[in-house]
Amino acid sequence: MEAPHTRPPTAEPGETVRLTVNSPEQMRELGRSLAKLLRPGDLVMLNGELGAGKTTLTRGLGEGLDVRGAVTSPTFVIARVHPALGDGPPLVHVDAYRLGGGLDEMEDLDLDVSLPDSVIVVEWGEGKVEELSEDRLHVAIDRATGETDDDVRQVRLTGIGERWRTADLAALAA
Repeated sequence: MEAPHTRPPTAEPGETVRLTVNSPEQMRELGRSLAKLLRPGDLVMLNGELGAGKTTLTRGLGEGLDVRGAVTSPTFVIARVHPALGDGPPLVHVDAYRLGGGLDEMEDLDLDVSLPDSVIVVEWGEGKVEELSEDRLHVAIDRATGETDDDVRQVRLTGIGERWRTADLAALAA
């Protein structure tokens, strides 16, 4: 018999690091730098409007984690697994945009099974995957809206849970 899902204890948010990113290449570089802080079992939740740079950041994460395959938006397949080419963890990239419910709707993806050995990145995951782990990194990306070709993004990284209390997110701002 399968054990029911239990909600992890509410974890307090840690320090928030704010960054300004001026181009898609800088967003990829941020992903490559962030990858150095990630380890198996990490859950990263990306939020931001369409075109904010969530997939670009994840592409940089994939490069930094040295995973196989081009990281592209998994919008229509919901999730893609990118196996590690070296000793690092695989990257599981999920796009929850089309999913309306919470974790129950995502159970078919078996994210809870993949989490201990992988880095899981979920675009549009807010309100849907928090129950996977009390330790998670929230990344919010804000951009100018309307008729603009402005590439400037404001990025907020907030570590939640014990795992992120000792992580040096401030080093990403250096």
